[in-house]
Amino acid sequence: MLTSYDAMLTSYDETGCIGSRLGASSAMGRQLCQSVRLRAASGVTQRIGWMTDAGMVELIESAWADPSQAEAPEVSQAVEQAIALLDQGTIRVAEKRSGSWHTHGWVQMAILLYFRMREAEPMKAGCLSFRDKIPVKEDLEELRVRVVPPGTARYGSFLEPGVVLMPGYVNIGAYVGTGSMIDTWATVGSGAQIGRNVHLSGGVGIGGVLEPPQSRPVIVEDGAFIGSRCVLVEGVIVEEGAVLGAGCVVTASSPIVDVRGSEPAVSRRLIPARCIAIPGTWPRRFPAGVFHAPCVMIIGERSDSTDRKTMLNDILREFPLEMTNPAR
Repeated sequence: MLTSYDAMLTSYDETGCIGSRLGASSAMGRQLCQSVRLRAASGVTQRIGWMTDAGMVELIESAWADPSQAEAPEVSQAVEQAIALLDQGTIRVAEKRSGSWHTHGWVQMAILLYFRMREAEPMKAGCLSFRDKIPVKEDLEELRVRVVPPGTARYGSFLEPGVVLMPGYVNIGAYVGTGSMIDTWATVGSGAQIGRNVHLSGGVGIGGVLEPPQSRPVIVEDGAFIGSRCVLVEGVIVEEGAVLGAGCVVTASSPIVDVRGSEPAVSRRLIPARCIAIPGTWPRRFPAGVFHAPCVMIIGERSDSTDRKTMLNDILREFPLEMTNPAR
């Protein structure tokens, strides 16, 4: 995340405004600029870049450790700013550095504090009515994201350009990479990280996790294909290019059984890159005897024919491809 922070710091103006990073023409950019300038003018802090260097992080972590601080104006400002940066994709709940995924617990704390700060209120999204604490995302045209009614992405999530959201759901803190499709009734939970050119098929459930802070969210890396009605929860990782057949359930305790060799190899929580996995069963001994519990079986690796079968989302994307499917 240091790379993102450094890039953000270089975009500050003399008052420490992050408006240029968020887009000075956007309402969020103008609002944050005004807020930051007011704080600088009032002497609350001498330098508000990242709300003082690391000051925002310190405020959020302190308020999490001591809830009595949560109502302080500077804490509210820190939390609101963190969620705004999440909404713009400047910060993330988790990111990959040097080949490993790292979770930023303070970002999860900010989301949880945001829920505490907000009150449920009536709101509108087109002709739909809601009563909730968090509004839906705006500026979809500016973001070049396609959302099919009644698909919903909450404020504080981020969808890169070219994402297609069918009538599914993306929760706060989630990140979805460019070219990915969230198909009908698929859900992306709080903090989940979805890579680029991923297809989450109809009814897929990607679990969310925010607490305890520092818990790893569910991660689906670039180019993965998740079949219909799959469920991924408890911080599992699907590596780049993997294919999960319909109905796979992967939890932290689910056996992942690789049957490509002469002997089965059992692992947990990680679906390897470019493998093909299907639902299966695995024997487990209980006091009443041996029973077959669900597992995921790795049966092969992606080939050119597998890649062709998973190209449906290429045709269905509006951006940046010129060709679209009018039936969708």
